[in-house]
Amino acid sequence: MENEKVYRMSFAKIYSLLVNKAVKKGRTVDEVSAVISWLTGYSGEDIMKAVNESVNYKEFFENAPELNPNRKLIKGLICGIRVEDIEDPLMQEIRYLDKLVDELAKGKSMEKIRRNG
Repeated sequence: MENEKVYRMSFAKIYSLLVNKAVKKGRTVDEVSAVISWLTGYSGEDIMKAVNESVNYKEFFENAPELNPNRKLIKGLICGIRVEDIEDPLMQEIRYLDKLVDELAKGKSMEKIRRNG
């Protein structure tokens, strides 16, 4: 039930929260977009289109052009839960993005965030 609430959230709202988190720590909007692009395959233009068209979080991930196969290399805790242990596939994708933006905000380099295998 709680997952459904997250899935229905506006991607525009989530995007704003992700950007604010990173910018407060000295990162840029472009870096947040680059992380989202790496994970989902969306271009920067497509990300902004999703923001402007009021796409929900579930639709954003379900319509992702190409989820990066290296996303499975993302490990660690987010909200006290290991991302690699999340059983719901959609929630796992959402938490991957949370983890990536968290790493960005903590000062990790883009090269390390992108996990090139």
